Amino acid sequence: MSEFVTLGLSQQVLDAIEEIGFKEPTPIQAKAIPRLLQDDTDFVGLAQTGTGKTAAFGLPLIDLVNIEENQTQALVLAPTRELCLQISKELKLFAKKKRGLKILEVYGGTDIGKQIREVKRGVHIIVATPGRLRDLIRRRVVDITAIDYVVLDEADEMLNMGFKEEIDDILKDTPDEKLTWLFSATMPPDVRRIAKNYMLEPFEITVGTRNTSNADIEHQYVMVRGSERYLALKRFLDFEADTFGLIFTRTRNDAREIAEKLSKDGYNADALHGDLNQHQRDRVMDNFRSKRLQVLVATDVAARGIDVQDITHVFHYNIPDDKSFYTHRAGRTGRAGNKGVSLVLAHPKDMGLLRQLSRIVRIEFKLAHIPTGKEICEKRLLSHMHLVKEVPVLDEIEDFLPKIQEVLEDLSKEDLIKHVASLSFSHYFKAYRRAPDLNPRPGSNGMREKTRKKGREDYNRLFINIGSMDVEGKGGFLAFVCGHTHISGSSIGRIDMNRKFTFFDVETDLVQDVLAQFKNSEFEGRRLRVNIGDPRSGGGGRRRERIGGGSRRKGRR
Repeated sequence: MSEFVTLGLSQQVLDAIEEIGFKEPTPIQAKAIPRLLQDDTDFVGLAQTGTGKTAAFGLPLIDLVNIEENQTQALVLAPTRELCLQISKELKLFAKKKRGLKILEVYGGTDIGKQIREVKRGVHIIVATPGRLRDLIRRRVVDITAIDYVVLDEADEMLNMGFKEEIDDILKDTPDEKLTWLFSATMPPDVRRIAKNYMLEPFEITVGTRNTSNADIEHQYVMVRGSERYLALKRFLDFEADTFGLIFTRTRNDAREIAEKLSKDGYNADALHGDLNQHQRDRVMDNFRSKRLQVLVATDVAARGIDVQDITHVFHYNIPDDKSFYTHRAGRTGRAGNKGVSLVLAHPKDMGLLRQLSRIVRIEFKLAHIPTGKEICEKRLLSHMHLVKEVPVLDEIEDFLPKIQEVLEDLSKEDLIKHVASLSFSHYFKAYRRAPDLNPRPGSNGMREKTRKKGREDYNRLFINIGSMDVEGKGGFLAFVCGHTHISGSSIGRIDMNRKFTFFDVETDLVQDVLAQFKNSEFEGRRLRVNIGDPRSGGGGRRRERIGGGSRRKGRR
């Protein structure tokens, strides 16, 4: 028998959650539900995203609302349309056996006229975003002067999103005798202010430690230069074929550009940011929920309230400016008992920020290994070969075997394997055959390493007759140079690409090694020219050491 039966819920609700498949209450549910059912008290519940807070307030709320009274008795406020819809969907499932209970979601970006008509028909519970609810209150469509319950879900996120004025405007018109239930992942000063101003001696429950992250999430970081960040991201996506992830960026331009690059490189990716209208946002989220997208690239504001199951990885393309955002970002994975990975792509200069973040959220970041090109090829190839081995063989193939054997008779077993592997994985072999190792050099101690900021005097500028017509962007150029010379990408500084040539900075003590590695080299049948130069001198400077090719002025007067 379900352990929910001990919490005091009605048989109607117990029957509903049994159909859903709930067996054992989460810690926040086990602590909150009996208290909310039995006590007339304001309540504060602190627990991380993904720990079952919706059921913690939703199950008792369904039992407490009186369906005989055809008026709005409860408000549930949520920061975003997505979370509003998710909460409403779950409440309707909880209320499946309680016939006559009406639940309505109201939010911006959709036809307000339709929502007004629905409210006027009579609803018991309204789930709303603050802006749209305030609009309906001002139009005198929603009457909150006799409300019994107000639930503030993800209160810290609502305040982070700038809904302080709307929340104050809504709560000031609610009756003093109502009960307020506040649920939040963190308890910053603004959330504490709400508890002080609008709640009377609230009973407070904390599950886990405040401002800490879910124990089911493994927190990792890698240390990469800015020019290597995208390359490192692709390594992780290629290594784990079943990655279903979120990539967080600081700006909408970054989100858009990264999504476009990923799509161009063959990944199912899209972006979620503030420039999208509601229809575009809905389309992106529908594709992500249905897993037609492998990764979603989003800004912090745009991704607020996203509640999508089975996210395996959260990638932080940048450390958030507001450290409390990290908890919300990471909380998108490791939900409902599943394991997840939260990975920060940190620049060496970010190590101080990462140590500060580690102290604030009270977690230990572990240095992750960036998969090498060989490791990616090996894992993907072996995984594919396991599929080949396990695939059901069609009986119809027998009819074609004689002709197939005739075509392949000159191939040994080993040669056949090589041909199958090459045919299936030419993309990965081509992409990673010369890929550099992006991991820190041996002896680096990662997060505790203090990296001296290099100045212009630490680099020499080189010229090479390889440009954007030959390789794909700066990432492709970096992979080409590192693969050819076997130096780390962290040893290369600024890259300025033209269509036919590129200027790039290399650490001074490695310049001769780079020049030597390129000596007598060719690219697709063309002789490579590499020399020390300065772009201001129009292609190499007065003093330059040229490797390969002759003088461009030979034979001209």
